[in-house]
Amino acid sequence: MKQPLYIAIYALLISTLCSTKSNSSSNKTSGKKCTQQTSFGSCGQSACCSSPGTPGIPGIPGPAGSPGNRGPEGPTGPRGNTGDKGSRGKQGPKGDTGPSGSTGLPGNKGELGIPGRPGPAGPSGKQGPKGTKGPTGNKGDKGTQGFKGDTGPSGPAGQAGSKGEPGARGIQGPQGTLRSNWKQCVFKSINDNRDNGLIKECIFKKTSDNTALRVFWNGDFRVTNCHACCHRWYFTFNGAECSSPAAIDGVFLVYHSTNAKKNPHRPRHIEGICEKLHKGTVRVGFWVGKCGLGYKTGDAYTGWNSVSKIYIEEVAPPQP
Repeated sequence: MKQPLYIAIYALLISTLCSTKSNSSSNKTSGKKCTQQTSFGSCGQSACCSSPGTPGIPGIPGPAGSPGNRGPEGPTGPRGNTGDKGSRGKQGPKGDTGPSGSTGLPGNKGELGIPGRPGPAGPSGKQGPKGTKGPTGNKGDKGTQGFKGDTGPSGPAGQAGSKGEPGARGIQGPQGTLRSNWKQCVFKSINDNRDNGLIKECIFKKTSDNTALRVFWNGDFRVTNCHACCHRWYFTFNGAECSSPAAIDGVFLVYHSTNAKKNPHRPRHIEGICEKLHKGTVRVGFWVGKCGLGYKTGDAYTGWNSVSKIYIEEVAPPQP
């Protein structure tokens, strides 16, 4: 489509050039003829300077020229019409929560809603106060004969009968066992410096007349500040020393202890069993006193800076 257009433009340019040249030569040479011979004629130019001849065959188009420089940007054209609305895009991520808005005005009271379904039954309420006694009703019809009831409880005991005659003596049974019954009274740092009198007492509950009591003292005592002096420590039961089988005691004799040259604090132990004591409460006491037999007394001391104990145990009677 573009090649014939190039050919036509090319022929037009040659024709115009020849016409211009011919007019110029005519004015200068006053009618002289061209003397130059060419393959196109005898007109002294590269083309014939005479009257235009028949257009020749169009030449081959030359190569395309290099692109020219970009022209200045034209003015902004008029705004086009709004295009069709695009399809909805995907939902973006949730944005941060904005600050709380101010409290709006209270809305108008809504219409009364549809009543809800009845709820489950509530728990039973507390029993109300007893009502006042109503009037006596009419006598009912006589009921049918009931079944025979169960045997009732035994009646009260009758009066005691007269005492019967003694029965024959039974065979002696085997030796029984005594349930353990014991007690321990503990005393911390008695520090008693008396030379005569009750040191401590322990109360015991004896369960049988046929048993005995085993007792012992475990603790510190001493005698000092004298020469050939003696003190005696012993137990009592309800204020009296044991007589069955004998007293439960211990003595401490010291020599050459004037001016407290000797102060022999030691743990001591006195133990024994006392029989023929009645059952019930027994007050077991631990005492200090004189030895007798002509010995003088000294400086006695009981329970120095230590723990002392009175132990009591109810034991079975001895074998025959």
